[in-house]
Amino acid sequence: MYHFAAPPRAEPETVNAAVEAMQISFLHWGLHAWAVYAVVALSLAYFHYRRGLPLSVRSVLFPLIGKRIYGGWGHTVDILAVFGTMFGVVTSLGLGVMQLETGLAQLWGVTPSLTLKLGLIAGITVCAALSVMAGLDKGVKRLSDITILATLVMLAFMILAGPTRFIFDSFIENIGNYAGNLITLGLWSEAYVDTDWQSSWTIFYWAWWVSWSPFVGIFIARISRGRTIREFLFGVLFVPMLLLFLWFTTFGGVAVHMEMLGSYGFVEAVQADYGSAIFRFIEHYPFTKGLMVVIMIMIVLWFVTSADSASLVVDMLTAGGETDPPKIQRLFWVTSEGIIAAVLLAAGGLGALQAAAIVAGLPFAIVVFVMMYCLWRGLGRDRLTLYRNSQWYITEESAEHNSQNEMIDEYLLKGPLPLPKSDQSAQS
Repeated sequence: MYHFAAPPRAEPETVNAAVEAMQISFLHWGLHAWAVYAVVALSLAYFHYRRGLPLSVRSVLFPLIGKRIYGGWGHTVDILAVFGTMFGVVTSLGLGVMQLETGLAQLWGVTPSLTLKLGLIAGITVCAALSVMAGLDKGVKRLSDITILATLVMLAFMILAGPTRFIFDSFIENIGNYAGNLITLGLWSEAYVDTDWQSSWTIFYWAWWVSWSPFVGIFIARISRGRTIREFLFGVLFVPMLLLFLWFTTFGGVAVHMEMLGSYGFVEAVQADYGSAIFRFIEHYPFTKGLMVVIMIMIVLWFVTSADSASLVVDMLTAGGETDPPKIQRLFWVTSEGIIAAVLLAAGGLGALQAAAIVAGLPFAIVVFVMMYCLWRGLGRDRLTLYRNSQWYITEESAEHNSQNEMIDEYLLKGPLPLPKSDQSAQS
């Protein structure tokens, strides 16, 4: 809705502005964003499960610096990952608290204040601490399952209660517009105009996604054992992206459509307080009060699951890749996230949160580029790859997979395995 009211290239509040608004939203939450997660998660999963190295960011640098990952360079990379994860989650927590504050004002007339924001941060931090202390299976996993189920139920209700046909028609058209302009959008740099729109929006989003990538990458890597690279990329790149596109179409696309048909006040609501837009939108659906309560509960769940998962990941990174660190360390990190979010909100509000995301994300972006090279080098020197390259007709059944011990270091590579007897007879 914000892009519809103030598009970077189209006339505001027109059909072209509506199309551009959806394209920009898809750009910021589409392939470019999820590709960052895919690179980090695939690199971590490969070097952990295939090479037997710790589940830590430093392990990805093994093809480049070898056993020196356990020294200063490895510590530096892990510190950057911790820094990025902390401030990425803190930024999201601060933005979510601002939206919760607006919801409370809409529902019960609570007066927005810094004290209320700090109280909400404290409440979310306590919930996240309880979840993270319960452990991965009892706390984090159960809470994540509840959050996903609630999100899908909410999405289904909004589709059925709203203009269902328009949602699916525009969903398909939006994907087509996004795919057709993907390269143009990705390379657009404002070279011929003197504005700072990209730095306020696209650069902020890229830095935000990069700052989240160590946390999400490790989380994805932990649950991806046994998947092929093709299955992994499909699950990480396309499934969540399409769900997000449907979500944006169901909420943002419908709001834009309603605003074009008549003056519903969504533009004014976004310009006055972006957090109020979702609640203003819900007023035009049945069960308004109930939906508002559900949305606020979901916002809390989203940020509690983010905070507890991030705390587990940061704890693992600071424990050298150990998958089950002491609980007191988990409590320390989840508490630290809440304190940092409170300090940033008190010091500078939204501007401070955005600056924190950019400052934390850009240094780790360099690490992501190094990861791409290390993953390419590691895959190229994988024993199974060497075997298949020497015997191009090899099948999955006749290819022997390596054990973790054999892949612990590159100097242990023994070259292609001998052909099985069945394949030798076929060759002769």
